Amino acid sequence: MSGTEGRGVAGLDTSTPNIARMSDYLLGGKDNFAADREFAESLLTIAPEVKTMAVDTRDFIERVVRFLVGEGVTQFVNIASGLPTQRNTHEVAQELLPAARVVYVDEDPVVLNHARAVLARNRNTGVVKGSILRPSEMTADPEMTRLIDLDRPVGVLIPARLQYLPDADEPYKGVAQLRDRLAPGSFIAIGHAVFDSRPELADPILALFRRIVPQGDARNREKVLRFFDGTELVEPGLVYIRQWRPETPQSEAQAQRVWIVGGVGRLP
Repeated sequence: MSGTEGRGVAGLDTSTPNIARMSDYLLGGKDNFAADREFAESLLTIAPEVKTMAVDTRDFIERVVRFLVGEGVTQFVNIASGLPTQRNTHEVAQELLPAARVVYVDEDPVVLNHARAVLARNRNTGVVKGSILRPSEMTADPEMTRLIDLDRPVGVLIPARLQYLPDADEPYKGVAQLRDRLAPGSFIAIGHAVFDSRPELADPILALFRRIVPQGDARNREKVLRFFDGTELVEPGLVYIRQWRPETPQSEAQAQRVWIVGGVGRLP
């Protein structure tokens, strides 16, 4: 999209930065506009490691999907999935298990249109308009019910959305309501930026993001842990994502360079 700013896209505000398109830019994609790139560059000025964090989040989710397939999970729901890039959830899961079913959930029209175009010929993968704040609406969508059987274990992935939702929006309630709709043996995987190791970044980054989202709460690890209420955290628990079952062991100093914590909770 990098050459389409002058024309615009019907129904879209291409002059306002967008989180999904900004993430696409950080991952080296082309589905972004000038406003997204300018916002991303402002963020990189504050914290240059953000570019690495985008890649590490993608790698974390791949490791999670591989783990879940190994645990016998055959169906996945990826919430606030963002724009399709490389090594998407369905690619990783279906590489290991061709019959795996995957549903991507997002609210962004660019994400929805792009994902539907990319996945049009994959009958085991679908796209649903929805939000973690409205779990009943999401789970009742016809595309969701076509692909996902909530009476069987599901792997739910929320890799990078909750950090943008203030407590006033009741994200804990949304996650809990979705959890209560899942069968025993299901898993919830969450990634969430925290400022525990970099407190000096909290104010400038939150101020920047308030330009585009109603961000108001900087959660620490203990607050993120609350999203796993009602589940049993699998080893190694809620840790910096570089420490979650890495192929190469990570020291604490190496792990904290990517200030995102992640974990996987199993429903008993």
